[in-house]
Amino acid sequence: MWGYLSLLPAFLALWAVAGIWTVFALAVANKSVNLNEGFPYISFCGSYPPQSCIFSQLLNMGAALAAWICILRYHQLRDWGVTRRFNQLILWTGLLCALGTSVVGNFQEKNQHPTHLTGAFLAFFVGILYFWLQLLLYWWKKNLPQPGSPWIGPLRLGLCTICTILMVAMVILHSWVPLRSASASCEWAVAMLLFTLFGLLSVDFSCLDSCTLCLQAAPGLGPPPPLASTSPVQIQLSQGL
Repeated sequence: MWGYLSLLPAFLALWAVAGIWTVFALAVANKSVNLNEGFPYISFCGSYPPQSCIFSQLLNMGAALAAWICILRYHQLRDWGVTRRFNQLILWTGLLCALGTSVVGNFQEKNQHPTHLTGAFLAFFVGILYFWLQLLLYWWKKNLPQPGSPWIGPLRLGLCTICTILMVAMVILHSWVPLRSASASCEWAVAMLLFTLFGLLSVDFSCLDSCTLCLQAAPGLGPPPPLASTSPVQIQLSQGL
């Protein structure tokens, strides 16, 4: 049974893919980029208005969705018995990826280049680390539930491997000016692969039915509600049947 939580990763992937290609189309249409001079980087397409406004809003909403997905994933792995420290490491890499995505959208390349590059590093390199850590977790703990078909695991491994290779190629090719277009193509491919990896989390969330947020009242402010948790804020995930 696929609940509404399983739609979040798929929606994020579709939202991001459709959004950045819309930004690309606008940049080409209003001649902010000239394809005769080479294939542009994603950030260059979103550096000039009006598409820069869409680019910022797109990435901000995408970052918020990604952060929420990472938090849900954290609680799911916690319920599966994953150790707290390793689970927190996975969570923080995911949240840093979301933060970097927001930074990329708000600090355009032509305005704040160093800040923009910092955000890009978090979004791309820390982002792929988020998925490598989860693959390491599945390799380390063979008894973890693995929703979906048996080929999902090898598919993730293949996507992570290709994504990592393309990232290295992107950095190397960027240092050689005649190959900047090839570097930009690698960047677009990496973005598509990361969106796909996020989208595949829909398979993991397919066993979730709903989530409940429980708050605990401070001492002396009255009795806690019946469903109060033992921690200040706790998310409870309900397993689908």
